[in-house]
Amino acid sequence: MSREKEIDIAVDLGGLTAGARLNLFSLRVAPVQISYLGYLGTMGSSYMDYIIADKVIIPNRLQNEYTEKIFYLPHYQCNDSKKEISTKTFTRTELGLPETGFVYCCFNQTIKINPNIFLSWMNILKSVEGSILWLYATNELDRKNLLKEATKHKIQKERIIFGQKMPRPEYLSRFKVADLFLDTAPYNAGTTASDALWAGLPILTFTGKSFAARVCSSVLTSAGFPELITDSQKSYELMAIELGRDKVRVKAIKNKIEVEIKNSPLYNIHQFTRSLESGYKKAYEITQMGGMLNNIIC
Repeated sequence: MSREKEIDIAVDLGGLTAGARLNLFSLRVAPVQISYLGYLGTMGSSYMDYIIADKVIIPNRLQNEYTEKIFYLPHYQCNDSKKEISTKTFTRTELGLPETGFVYCCFNQTIKINPNIFLSWMNILKSVEGSILWLYATNELDRKNLLKEATKHKIQKERIIFGQKMPRPEYLSRFKVADLFLDTAPYNAGTTASDALWAGLPILTFTGKSFAARVCSSVLTSAGFPELITDSQKSYELMAIELGRDKVRVKAIKNKIEVEIKNSPLYNIHQFTRSLESGYKKAYEITQMGGMLNNIIC
């Protein structure tokens, strides 16, 4: 059907994930085939021509690690510039949080939390007196296991708080109660990172080596907050501790986000669309000329 309709470009949003349709792409759905968003890595195949990224996620030195040519956008992640945030102002009590203490949070899916990053979080809590960690547990088993691990690290269970699922506008508003979002590694926050920033919450990350481990650094760079990107897990821990002990500095970062975030390139969907369309056009023209695939820079 795709061939009959003479589709010029096919974009795969599934990759090597459940329900993927790679059997279609392996048979050539279109002259130009592009991988984007759903699978954070190379397909390792001959039939996927391009992978969409930016220079933070795939710098020049890592291009050879991909079988695809690189389709470079000014920034990787597309965003809704009209995300609705509830006007409701939550109190700590309403959310089950203590009245005092620095609030670290991570609302990534629990599948992204591994023992290595959890150890960093426990080290941070031990170093910042009265601080708490606010998480979202996908299910009761996750919650029990995380509390069990915290106890092993001699962190009181009362310092690990779990948020509940909420309608999206309230979920976004809830971010405002936290002080600092701690990213996961090696599978970073993606949409959750841009959600946190949109709501005015700083997110701290460190840049890894793989595609998935560099996404949050891409988001922060596009948003205009590279100062929240560290170069190692140790630096990440130290900066989280420093910020946990300096609420004045955190308040200044939050004020900067509030003033600048709405006008950052990360949320300029019109600019993103123009860049994407420009790249599609270049990819199509290269194929029509019968030339070799080249990296595309939009």
